[in-house]
Amino acid sequence: MSGVALPTLTDLPPEVAEIASTLERAGYETWCVGGALRDRILGLRGDDVDLATAATPEQVQQLFPRTIAVGVRFGTVGVLDRRRVLHEVTTFRKDVETDGRHAVVEYGATLEEDLARRDFTINALAYHPLRQEWRDPHGGATDLDRRVVRAVGDPARRFAEDYLRILRALRFAARFDFAIEPATWRAAVSGAPGLAGLSAERVRDEWFKGLTTAASLHRLVALWADAGAAAVWLPELRTTPPLAVDAPVRRDPVVLTAALTSMPHQVLARLRASNEEIARARALAAGPAAPASDDPRDVRRWMATVEDAADDLLHLAELLAGSPPSWAAVVAGIRARGEATRRGQLAITGADLLALGIPAGPELGRLLTLLLQAVLEDPARNTREGLLALAGTAR
Repeated sequence: MSGVALPTLTDLPPEVAEIASTLERAGYETWCVGGALRDRILGLRGDDVDLATAATPEQVQQLFPRTIAVGVRFGTVGVLDRRRVLHEVTTFRKDVETDGRHAVVEYGATLEEDLARRDFTINALAYHPLRQEWRDPHGGATDLDRRVVRAVGDPARRFAEDYLRILRALRFAARFDFAIEPATWRAAVSGAPGLAGLSAERVRDEWFKGLTTAASLHRLVALWADAGAAAVWLPELRTTPPLAVDAPVRRDPVVLTAALTSMPHQVLARLRASNEEIARARALAAGPAAPASDDPRDVRRWMATVEDAADDLLHLAELLAGSPPSWAAVVAGIRARGEATRRGQLAITGADLLALGIPAGPELGRLLTLLLQAVLEDPARNTREGLLALAGTAR
């Protein structure tokens, strides 16, 4: 056990104790585990409290009327409490075989064996919600007090079991502003080539989590670069990010990837992001990044060019400059006045032009573009009568 005094957790959701009580009454030892304990020791709060138990997934499902099979083959069942909050309940496990990406686990383990298979000491604590008792066999509380990320046991072995743990170490260090214990760091650097065997989806999730939680984005970038993770998965990463805002309040992973890499759409495609996220990144890279000037006509032209990317580009400009760009207020004014910046906002439609005898096809599109250009110059021209008249003269 750690020499650091651990607090009695008085803020655990009562439903957690109810789940534990149900399992314990049925004869199954049950403890709270995971990041919720770590975060509470650090003074952070969250309702997402996981439990580990001696019960098998089938036994958990039999005991609770509302469950979700979130990862039964890995020993995890989601239990919905009376507020319909999901709590993951996982059977005590020990690893019997690993390949750097996945582990074959075996049930029938003790709590101590379950904690011994976890990645870092700060994640290897357990708390009994009924007895208010802590278990900390690997000194996680001491490492939290020292602000250190340290692997449980042999760090090289921990990383070889699942190389994603290297990226998790980087994320925790950047999130909490912790140091990485020297032996753990050396093992991470040595094991970085093993990251190539991970699935793109798992790497993407870690990258996104890092972006949304890092206390310092500059440190997150430095950790990925120095550990060798960027060389494997993010060669486009800018090692000296041009960010003026190191810890922005708003964290959009797509926009942050655009700020931190030279080819964000290429990065997100490699990480198997969604088609929508890749398209957003491509539009951010294409720009233009800003209007030619703050004149409303230039801003309307820019909005017409970038279309749906306008808000992302505004966010990116703020990240790079440290404050909203001067033309942000102009964009807000254009929107507040309802001024058209795309063809769908014109006071007439393609059907109106067809009624004038204009044939469908390229000519119709050309005419709608011409009308939009006129309205971008002078929003007052966006009336049905005025546009019909302009269309008639432009034929």
